Amino acid sequence: MMELTELIKIGKNPGSGLASVKVALVGDTSTQFLAMALRGSLVKRGLNPSLFEADYDQVELQVFNPASDLYSHCPEYVVLYQSAEKFSRAHYDAPTDQRAQSAEKRLAQIRAMLARLTDSPERKVIIFNYADINDRIFGNFSNSVAQSLPHQLRLLNLGLSELAAASPNVFVLDLAAEQSRVGRKHLFDARQYAMSANALSVDATAPVSENCADIIAASKGIFAKCVVLDLDNTLWGGAIGDDGLENIEIGELGLGRAFSDFQRWLKQLRERGIILAVCSKNDEANARQPFESHPDMILKLDDIAVFVANWESKAENIRHIQKTLNIGFSSMVFLDDNPVERQVVSSSISEIIVPELPQDPSSYLGFLQSLNLFETVSFTRDDAVRTSQYQAEAKRLEIQSSAPTTEAFLESLEMSAVIEGFTEFNLPRVAQLVQRSNQFNLRTIRYSESELADMADDDKRINVAVSLTDRFGSYGLISIVMLLQQSDDEFFIDNWLMSCRVLGRGVEQLVCNEIALVASERGAVRLIGEFIPTAKNSLVKDHYEKLGFKQLDDRWVMDLRSFEPWKVQVKVDRPSPKG
Repeated sequence: MMELTELIKIGKNPGSGLASVKVALVGDTSTQFLAMALRGSLVKRGLNPSLFEADYDQVELQVFNPASDLYSHCPEYVVLYQSAEKFSRAHYDAPTDQRAQSAEKRLAQIRAMLARLTDSPERKVIIFNYADINDRIFGNFSNSVAQSLPHQLRLLNLGLSELAAASPNVFVLDLAAEQSRVGRKHLFDARQYAMSANALSVDATAPVSENCADIIAASKGIFAKCVVLDLDNTLWGGAIGDDGLENIEIGELGLGRAFSDFQRWLKQLRERGIILAVCSKNDEANARQPFESHPDMILKLDDIAVFVANWESKAENIRHIQKTLNIGFSSMVFLDDNPVERQVVSSSISEIIVPELPQDPSSYLGFLQSLNLFETVSFTRDDAVRTSQYQAEAKRLEIQSSAPTTEAFLESLEMSAVIEGFTEFNLPRVAQLVQRSNQFNLRTIRYSESELADMADDDKRINVAVSLTDRFGSYGLISIVMLLQQSDDEFFIDNWLMSCRVLGRGVEQLVCNEIALVASERGAVRLIGEFIPTAKNSLVKDHYEKLGFKQLDDRWVMDLRSFEPWKVQVKVDRPSPKG
């Protein structure tokens, strides 16, 4: 974790080529250090922030005044920090018989602020929850007294969680968890607060700003998707090739418990949608044996999307894993107990995340949890089956390598697509794809779930959502296109994005056929496309040209009157009218 001074230095020199992001920071406590640290934390994640910091303790003035500097800044993200210290004052300033309603009263204020801040669907709010203050007025009995400050703070945090769960544009920064991790004395400096009204200590400012930047980055599709795991002395104690199945450390004896707890955490990540892969220097049969035969293994082979065990360079094996998964190296985390292997991989693949694991395996779990490597802003049912989707992709690649021609390979897949509009069922996944897709994304325009829901009911729009299956299983929702009618005979392609997992399957051509068809049915004679380059989407710079669009200035035009549908080897099902 970086120090505050390092983050401030980074924030002053963002460099070029970074994606811009507009952020507003408002608080009832001094936020100057937090603002400087947040700039640096965002730059670290490849974002160039334009940050507005409100004056001290102007939260309600900024939020409820439509002419305030906050709204003039047009922020994509509003960071809202109301401190437990200020809440404590308000709580004790209230009459004794009203203190049991302190949390309820504050939640009503917050609810009104969130309603105002999110009345523009493209604006997101990151709200800090409240660090616990046990003032010992009631001692441990405070848990049983409704009017106690600790009781009210905990009710307040529960209420914030419920508000965030009800709004896709509201995210909670868990300051209470950060205090639990580092301790009250580390998070809060009483003298600093007395002298400058700064409720975050200097030491705590950096990790809190990093947490805030994690949320912003995750909502923009910048996050870790995959953990690549070494085996010996990483997933279990000892070396399977030397010690044998019976003597590796795992289970309830000695350090075995630490490895089991580590595996249990990894399995929960897998169930949340993080991909697990294995990269081990081992004979493959030995490496697989614990997964298949050891009774105390938490992780099984079904949990591993790609399994590579041989005596080749780990850097080269990770490149193979990356190619199989078709994700960026910056989305991958490599975990290995051996510092030499870590150095080789990090020097060979600069983008990959390589944490410096502690020497003591019992510290692995706490250390990795403190890094918050796997931030997310959404969770859908597709996330829970991601591992099986990647396992199926590995089988497809095996078939592809032996197929005589590309056409023969595609025909053997027996692909079937479901094409529909935006529905209540698919909207969460559509929103996730919009937020997370970076490489196959023609304009990289982000829309929230609520904005997408409005677009589903917009008569001037045609929305296309494509799901794909083949004989190996389901890919899930893999592509969306959003068309906006600009005139009676013209539609503009507002958004076109696709999962890179289906590149080379003919899906681009399938979608092109579909949007040409539906636009023509609405009387259009032209489709207008636009490519907006970013640091990550060079993959699709020639997309429109390859599909037969003609360049006109900075736009791409298809004449639908002369369009000939592409031949694709995908069966199409349209279960519902398009939205």
